[in-house]
Amino acid sequence: MSADRPDEEEDTLEDHGPEDPDVGDLLRKLDALEETVDDPHERRKVQQTISLVERMPGSTAFSEHIYKYTSRDMAEALVGGVIFALPFLVEDGVFLIAEWFLAVRIAAVPVLLLANVFFVLVLSAGLIYYADIREVRVTNPILGVIPRRYVGVLALSFAVAGVLMAMWGRLAIDDPTPLEAFARVTVVWTATVLGSALGDILPGESKGEDISEMFDDDD
Repeated sequence: MSADRPDEEEDTLEDHGPEDPDVGDLLRKLDALEETVDDPHERRKVQQTISLVERMPGSTAFSEHIYKYTSRDMAEALVGGVIFALPFLVEDGVFLIAEWFLAVRIAAVPVLLLANVFFVLVLSAGLIYYADIREVRVTNPILGVIPRRYVGVLALSFAVAGVLMAMWGRLAIDDPTPLEAFARVTVVWTATVLGSALGDILPGESKGEDISEMFDDDD
C-alpha cells in the first residue's frame, strides 16, 4: 500500500494544473471558483481578486475580460451614442421610418414599433454579451438578475437620442403626437445603442472604482 502512495500524490498534484502555470491558468481557476461561490460578498471578493490578477505583468486578460462597471464606462457609452446619433439628426428619412412604424397596426397596436424596440433590446444584449469583442461578465446585477451595464447602455443611448432630437428641433417638426415623437426617437435609438455599446466595451475594462463599491463606501 505504501509503495503506491507516491504515485497517488503525483497524480493529485498533476490534477491541480499544468507544470508551468501562468497568469491565464490562475484566472481560469479563479473563474471556476467564482462559479461555485454562492455568497454575494464572497463572490465580490473573488471578482476583485480576478480584476487584480488581470493587471499583473504577463496577463493578457486585461484587454479581453470586463468585470467592473464604472462611471468611465458610462461616459464612454455616452460619447459613443452621440457619435452614432449625429448622422441621423439631419436625415428626414427618420420621419418616414417613424411613420411606417405607426402605420402598420394590429388591433390598434403599432406592431412594427414594438418590434423595433424588441430588436434594440436584443441587438444591444447580443453586442455586449455574445459578440466576440470582449468577454463581459455580469457582476452585481440589479435585483440579482438585470445586468447593470445592459441597463446603462440602453438608458444612456435612449437619453442621447431623445435629448439630441429635442435640442435640434427634430421633435417639433409637424407637431407630432407623443407616440409619433417616441417613434422618431426609437429610430435614432437603434443607432445610438450600437454606439453606446461599442463605446463601452471596445476600450476594455476601465480604470477606477466600480459603481457598486462607490455606493458601498457611502454606506
